[in-house]
Amino acid sequence: MDTDRRATAPPANATDAAAPSRSVRVWDLPTRLFHWLAVLLVGVAWISQHFNWMQLHVRAGETLLALVLFRLLWGGFGSETARFGRFVASPLAAWRHLRHVLRREPDTQVGHNAAGGWMVLLLLALLFVETLSGLYVNNDIEDEGPLSEYVSAAFANAISALHAYGWDVLAIAVVLHVCAIGVYALAKGHNLLGPMLTGRKRLPATVRAPARASLWLAALLMGCAALVTALLAMYL
Repeated sequence: MDTDRRATAPPANATDAAAPSRSVRVWDLPTRLFHWLAVLLVGVAWISQHFNWMQLHVRAGETLLALVLFRLLWGGFGSETARFGRFVASPLAAWRHLRHVLRREPDTQVGHNAAGGWMVLLLLALLFVETLSGLYVNNDIEDEGPLSEYVSAAFANAISALHAYGWDVLAIAVVLHVCAIGVYALAKGHNLLGPMLTGRKRLPATVRAPARASLWLAALLMGCAALVTALLAMYL
């Protein structure tokens, strides 16, 4: 008897798809601004390096570092869907999610999925290493950084090489990220770009809207990130 009930019960996804839906704000303004400003600044940094516009390259890198530091702070104190503790799942959960990445199903995910959370961490780590190493390389060349004279030539060369090769690794990660967006759109029917533009997403009416942090808090954290970046640029 129990077996018959299990066989005829509708799957969870089908139930979610048939349930009434509503527009839910899943991404706050600071998270969306960080995302698209980071995209813009990575493009500016790449173009300025390609054409040897080093002043522009340095300014783009410094601004990007401030944004990354802000995102790290926002991941600890910001809105619910921006917090690392909210979306970083175990590697096993990420693997289980990827096993069904080609399965077409309704999108009921409020924030980052299990695999997407790890991609966010990877991109943030690469951006942090690339921008921080770029500050040191610039200070070392201009002899501005007080730490430059205290490190060995081998160490300085290693940081320069890390900065140079970091662009290639970052480019590969960005391509994977863009490809994943395409796969989710074509295979699963999930629109990941729309919510990151508008902040809103249609979800079952039973899904609770995520809590949002204050914009004043975001401004305070951004100011702290900018101050730390200025100090690093001066003293690294």
